[in-house]
Amino acid sequence: MKAIKYLFILSVIAVIASGCSVKKDEQAETVAVTPIVEPITVAPIAIQDSNNQFALDLYARLRGQPGNLFFSPYSISTALAMTYAGARGETERQMAEVLRFTLPQGLLHHAFSQLQLDLNERGEKGAYELTVSNALWGQKGYKFLKEFLDVIKTNYESGFNEVDFITDAEAVRQTINKWVENKTNNKIKDLIGPGVLDSLTRLVLTNAIYFKGNWARQFDKDKTKESPFSLSSGEKINIPMMNQKAEFNYMENEDFQGLELPYVDNELSMFILLPREIGGMGELEKLFNKENLSDWLEKFNKREVIVSVPKFQMTSQFSLASVLSSMGMIDAFSGKADFSGMAGKRDLFISAVIHKAFVDVNEEGTEAAAATAVAIRATSIGPQIPVFRADHPFIFFIRDNKSGSILFMGRVMNPA
Repeated sequence: MKAIKYLFILSVIAVIASGCSVKKDEQAETVAVTPIVEPITVAPIAIQDSNNQFALDLYARLRGQPGNLFFSPYSISTALAMTYAGARGETERQMAEVLRFTLPQGLLHHAFSQLQLDLNERGEKGAYELTVSNALWGQKGYKFLKEFLDVIKTNYESGFNEVDFITDAEAVRQTINKWVENKTNNKIKDLIGPGVLDSLTRLVLTNAIYFKGNWARQFDKDKTKESPFSLSSGEKINIPMMNQKAEFNYMENEDFQGLELPYVDNELSMFILLPREIGGMGELEKLFNKENLSDWLEKFNKREVIVSVPKFQMTSQFSLASVLSSMGMIDAFSGKADFSGMAGKRDLFISAVIHKAFVDVNEEGTEAAAATAVAIRATSIGPQIPVFRADHPFIFFIRDNKSGSILFMGRVMNPA
């Protein structure tokens, strides 16, 4: 029986809360906590626009770095949403602005809950696997507010694990990293590096998304051939190119071609946006915003297409703290941070946000893993068959077609 490789998308977000250095009167101050309003039923689509807008905002900030790029905006949004549950005052306002949250806290978390439940329920059908899971790791003896823990437990199905950062942060780091390895099938190791956790750490929130499946129309391995791929510099390299001719959702305009490659059950798809010109990535990325994307997606139509797509692997790693701060989430990374919704006092702030992701696209499907640690420190023209040949840099993203949420996104500048 032919061995099957699965689509395996994983993302882990760790939110690490530590004590920060503040004035004595601020340390002693206990802040009144506004209770979370009991949520009413909110469809998962209620946060689709927020998450996708944040995804595109973040891509716009990260695109300036050279080379390949891959990350999970949905996982980052989820982890930061859990952190946001404890934010108050100006910190809460700034986080909402950057993350594009428009719903009141109670409704927002309930919407995240519904989307997570929907993804998990559909992942249990058998055609593909899709799971979202969360866990909290808190300093034993530290008085977290029951309201905060209840919001996380109720809406994110997150268990609370008491640990001891004060006396053995290194052991806790290894425990959390082991949890990460488990949830990513050993694809992400040592997510939290030495020295990230210390005696001032008070809380780590972890989120993982796992997706395993196959292309709805797999590529024949016998048709995979070595072919030239043009880099933005004009240099050509030889890479394995997968080939097939079949019906796909397709669109084109004067700037680029768009192709949808669905996974089994057609509930999730990879979309590829290929510039017309070899050096056209910069211009396409400038157009890559929420309004344009919505317009482009409406123009996809099913037709026969000759498809050539490279097999590729990539690993991306970067820090998001400075990026998020530059986007307007300033106070959360300073002594001005107000996470009093976590413990009733202002002694926590975000000190680091680290993200690492891996993706492997082949004839059967895709294998990918992503992990993030967030440290909080106490047309169409003519009747001819179009040819979609991705032999130069392109953008791609994986979308949940039911909710419309972008789960993963990136670009290929050099598939080798």
